[in-house]
Amino acid sequence: MAGVIETPRLVLTRPVAADAEEIFRRYASDADVTRYLNWPRHRSVGDTRAFISWSDGEWERWPAGPYLIRSRETGELIGGTGLSFHTFQEAMTGYVLAKDAWGHGYATEACRAMVSLAWQLDVEWLFALCHPDHIASIHVLEKCDFARDAGWNRPVEFPNLSPGTPVDVACFGISR
Repeated sequence: MAGVIETPRLVLTRPVAADAEEIFRRYASDADVTRYLNWPRHRSVGDTRAFISWSDGEWERWPAGPYLIRSRETGELIGGTGLSFHTFQEAMTGYVLAKDAWGHGYATEACRAMVSLAWQLDVEWLFALCHPDHIASIHVLEKCDFARDAGWNRPVEFPNLSPGTPVDVACFGISR
């Protein structure tokens, strides 16, 4: 549905095959950037190509999927976000930013765009999973009006932090 989304400072676009090397270089291969993510750091551009192939499948099955985050001013790739549907009424969001994009409010701007998109697509409940020690990400979710679901308690593996050791993850959600 919404292949391109514009915010005051960002342009969000669906990833395409030509983006693979840039995604790999800018954030997917960076150990610091991927530390608290629930997907493994990309070790080769082939890993990034596999992500884009998976992304294409998401876009075929659902009304939206992963997005790349680019600077509206320069076109530079600064990260990724998107919606991952569990059902048409329930979706998950998240964000990842290149290190030089940290601390500029881009995650908040991208997250707000995903909330808006979710409501346009008639999603009833949007949630995000967050490592409990990732304070900056928790702050972004709270600024976007997500509330912690204290009753949600499921262990999730963070392969770049503690491979093979699931951690009780924090779940934040927002209802339409």
